[in-house]
Amino acid sequence: MADQLSVADPNCSDKESTLLIPFDTPGVEAWAKRRHLLDTADLTVPEIECLMALAVKCKKLHETTRAPLSVLNNKIVANLFYENSTRTRSSFELAAKKLGASVLNLDIKTSSVTKGETIEDTAMTLVSMGVNAVIQRHSSSGAAHKLSKALTPEVHVINAGDGWNAHPTQALLDLFSMLEIRPSVTGCKIAIIGDITHSRVARSNISLLKKLGVDIHVAGPPTLVPKYLDTLGATVHSRLEPAIENADFIIALRLQMERQQQGLIPSIGEFQRLYRIDHKRLSLAKPGVHVLHPGPVNRGIEITDELMDDPNVSLISRQVASGIAVRMAVLFLLMSEHNQSKQRTANGG
Repeated sequence: MADQLSVADPNCSDKESTLLIPFDTPGVEAWAKRRHLLDTADLTVPEIECLMALAVKCKKLHETTRAPLSVLNNKIVANLFYENSTRTRSSFELAAKKLGASVLNLDIKTSSVTKGETIEDTAMTLVSMGVNAVIQRHSSSGAAHKLSKALTPEVHVINAGDGWNAHPTQALLDLFSMLEIRPSVTGCKIAIIGDITHSRVARSNISLLKKLGVDIHVAGPPTLVPKYLDTLGATVHSRLEPAIENADFIIALRLQMERQQQGLIPSIGEFQRLYRIDHKRLSLAKPGVHVLHPGPVNRGIEITDELMDDPNVSLISRQVASGIAVRMAVLFLLMSEHNQSKQRTANGG
């Protein structure tokens, strides 16, 4: 076996496009034994660092090479989205196709799911189709774990969001976007602002960033911030100002309009007054602070138009670009022949 993990088309003659990772890179062995990506809580620091390093290479490859690679030729990736998505679904599709995989986009609205088909039944159907990986988004927390148990061992599951529980690749691309700005986030203060209670993005980010030594602060209306977050290592504030004071990065979360109808916030105007991020409030943060948002953004509600469109502050466009690179890296690490051969070795096969 070669001593490097190739991320390039083996037929490519351009050495600049041949991006390799040695097998002895910390984290590679752990990825080789991993079947699924369900939550950032499952990841070790070496796995995170390995993924970030590979994403850098994938981004360069995506930007400099137009033709699809062949590293995932003859692989089938299924997009199984029970909830609407633009960024995540499109990003995974582009990432899979860039690596040479075929992509099956399942239309849930016209599928047997609308006739009562269970996750287990859907899993059996996908296995029969010869699918190698399933990207799933579902409104129920734990749905990705349930799917992973129903599939045969050789099929990988990537959680693209399950209820309020987790959205691991969003947290990973947020981290990647920050690491493009500075070499490390260890010791940084990062504030997460908005509806924390209903945010799978917040949970995945807190889990991921705490592993890397980040000082995490959260703020939002008391009705939208869980009391238990301090047990996860986050400092909880009811006011925006102390949360963003001296912050290196601020992650704003989308406010769903139905929260007002549910009586969880007095009004949208009140939320804007107390928690909207603008240039004036950014003066409390560290010089050079950057703002992220998982999207879609309610312009003028979570963030002002001026701030969102400020290239010196906003990383929102960068996050979209980062998503393709990070998801290429995830797909490759889970689905490559290197992963499968290492699994066979680990299982004694």
